[in-house]
Amino acid sequence: MLVVTIVVAGVCVRLGFWQLDRLHGRRDINAQIEAGFAQPPQPLNDLLAHIADPHPLAFRRAEAAGTYDAAHEVILYGRTSAGGDTGNHVLTPLVLDDGTALLVDRGWVPLDQGEPPVSGVASPPTGRVDVAGVLFPADAETATAAGASPVLQVTKIDTGKLGAQLPYPILPVYLLLQEQRPAQAGGLPDPAPLPELTEGPHLSYAIQWFAFATIAVVGYGVLVSRDRREGRGGAARAASADETEKEG
Repeated sequence: MLVVTIVVAGVCVRLGFWQLDRLHGRRDINAQIEAGFAQPPQPLNDLLAHIADPHPLAFRRAEAAGTYDAAHEVILYGRTSAGGDTGNHVLTPLVLDDGTALLVDRGWVPLDQGEPPVSGVASPPTGRVDVAGVLFPADAETATAAGASPVLQVTKIDTGKLGAQLPYPILPVYLLLQEQRPAQAGGLPDPAPLPELTEGPHLSYAIQWFAFATIAVVGYGVLVSRDRREGRGGAARAASADETEKEG
């Protein structure tokens, strides 16, 4: 029982510290995101001029200008609006002056706009467009076989997969649209709000694991104490029985 208690308590303590490590990691990421959000918006060209790898630009506010390529639009499937309605997001490449493209998450549209390119008031403006928003890192790049059918719906933004079907290079970050000139003719797509920064459940999980470790140790102590009391009681009853037999 002692060995089992030590193993259980040790595992619970280890899991508790693991959750604390994840909490510290989440706090570090949140601090990085907040620092990026706090920076004033800058033209994307200025941000790219001083670095070779755009990945560190994640969470920076940026402005860009170019032309939307609606023919290569993709639907980001299964997203909710700010009001909680189910729908999708629209991902549209913005072709920049240098021929590269920035993938723009233009916002939420209802489920009936499930096939790209979106139509009606949700279709992107033609001609030159100025956009402003926040850059976000894309998911890990995935190789796509040559000649594969174009991907029209995705559940995550993978610039490797999406870039393979585009006729121009694409940046490895995407822009969550906040403002656009000229504005959309109607209310769609509805620009998505910035993600809420939380610390997640890691602290409560850590407390639970430490509590389990405490319960295991305390429970072992209670069982040992009970066994000792029962042992002393049994010895006392045996001694009393012996005395009775002797007297008899």
